[in-house]
Amino acid sequence: MPSYVALLRAVNLVAYQRVAMPALRALVERMGFTEVRTLLASGNLVFRGSAPSGEALEPRLEKEIGRGLGVTTEVMVRSAAEWVEVVRKNPFPKEARDDPARLQVVFLKGNPAPSAWKALDGAIRGPEVVRSGGRHAYITYPTGMGTSRLTMSVIEGRLGTRGTARNWNTVTKLLALADGTAH
Repeated sequence: MPSYVALLRAVNLVAYQRVAMPALRALVERMGFTEVRTLLASGNLVFRGSAPSGEALEPRLEKEIGRGLGVTTEVMVRSAAEWVEVVRKNPFPKEARDDPARLQVVFLKGNPAPSAWKALDGAIRGPEVVRSGGRHAYITYPTGMGTSRLTMSVIEGRLGTRGTARNWNTVTKLLALADGTAH
């Protein structure tokens, strides 16, 4: 059975959209998935199961999370094979090695048009660098995200789709869970 990585958008931010990871794991198991694991408390899931595609799982997970946990959130799902490609195609290997917390991957709901990527490039006002990855964006924040003007609202507005970001450390930890090398 294939493995999937699911990312919940904007959960457990201070007191907003609280989701207990044990409850989330139990819900996904009740949906018929196996080997359900979470990473950190920020809505990172890895599980096995049959599905036509990760994209097909997104609305199903969103509906069940809303119904079962009372939380309205968007979910971005990638197969383990897609996750491997995200890591393999990273255009910033030096940043991944030297400062992985400042390398973000934004996982997107849709696949923005080339003109949207150009609009995002035009919105950058600082040292940040963005590279398209199709349904995700690689972004380096050399001076950190805290003071950057390249926020999620700017990213989503220019790309015309919603997304959720994870730093490179989290991306590689999720890869280890998805391919079975982490326990």
